[in-house]
Amino acid sequence: MTAAIVPAPAALSLRDYGPSRGSHAHDHFQVLVALQGVLALEVEGRGRRLAAGQGFVVAPGDRHDFEAEADASRCLVLDTRDAAWTRHAGQAAQGPQAAALAHYLGLCLAQREAPALALAQAPLLLCEAWRGHAVAHQSALRGRPIDWAALSAWAAAHWHRPLAVEDLAARACLSPSQFAQRCRDERGLSPLAWLRALRLAEARRLRAQGLAVAETARRTGYRSPSALTAALRREAGSAP
Repeated sequence: MTAAIVPAPAALSLRDYGPSRGSHAHDHFQVLVALQGVLALEVEGRGRRLAAGQGFVVAPGDRHDFEAEADASRCLVLDTRDAAWTRHAGQAAQGPQAAALAHYLGLCLAQREAPALALAQAPLLLCEAWRGHAVAHQSALRGRPIDWAALSAWAAAHWHRPLAVEDLAARACLSPSQFAQRCRDERGLSPLAWLRALRLAEARRLRAQGLAVAETARRTGYRSPSALTAALRREAGSAP
């Protein structure tokens, strides 16, 4: 193992992991970027593989197990208490900026006389590269438009069965977590709250047209007329 220490509160090092399994937790952030080989990592019971150029941020207190696949894996490791890493805890990175920077820092650490200035600035630079990857990743997700009108119409056609976040996300071609974030950002509501608002809006429309409470409840997926009446009362402050 070749290692170099940068000024507190961060320590940067090169670490070689073997096929024997290790396990621990610590009170600081640990940023890992694989440089060679593949590192099998399990954090709080959730597994992932870090191939060359891929990284992950382990949050303070998270139990993590690790072992190299095949013979060995070499990683750049940053141990830090810098609160700036809080936003990246549990987050992976595979962007070219973070990978290129980690490769350069690994070469610096491997030298007998490591460039002091580069290593002193390494924690800040690595955090900025990680942030750039996260911003680009979120921009890519936001670049995929959601047709909320079409999704609303689809949901209205399926009131007869319970709808979950997974159903809406699949219709929008997003993961449940991505859809939930987009719904909060673009609609100002959680997915289930948005769904409830749609159902109530449709129920109000049907009642305004003179449809009976029982038929309105059936069409909008409420389990009973009294359930619809209670929902409308909660929203409007009085019975329909």
